[in-house]
Amino acid sequence: MGGRVLVVGFMPDEVEKLRKALSVPVFEVPEYCRDWAVSEVVDKAAELSGSSYWHLRKFVIMHAVDNETLKEVIRSVKSLNLGRVIFATTTGTSLTWKLEDLLNELMAEDEYFKAARWAREEAKKRKGPFLDIGKK
Repeated sequence: MGGRVLVVGFMPDEVEKLRKALSVPVFEVPEYCRDWAVSEVVDKAAELSGSSYWHLRKFVIMHAVDNETLKEVIRSVKSLNLGRVIFATTTGTSLTWKLEDLLNELMAEDEYFKAARWAREEAKKRKGPFLDIGKK
């Protein structure tokens, strides 16, 4: 089985843009797969029918792609300006999880890294080793 990209949360026209832009097959994951093991979603990706547009967040989940393809997918998806997208690759562990559990974990990680980025940016704004408590 070659590399593939699974998408959740994209509108049909966005999926078409992804399919045209990416060098690996793109498969929409419909809502009825939310309780399936990720490995089952990957195995049956070509047989799935229905829209991926059922989740409020957008996910691009890459399976069995090499490092260069991974970078190409991320670069290409970002260049399409489709809004905030959460990227992930499958792992031995994630393949055993229910799809919904994986999506929840990915959202939690995304929020953590977003908060960490904000904290780093705020820390850079500080001028000295002390907190700026303001002057009166």
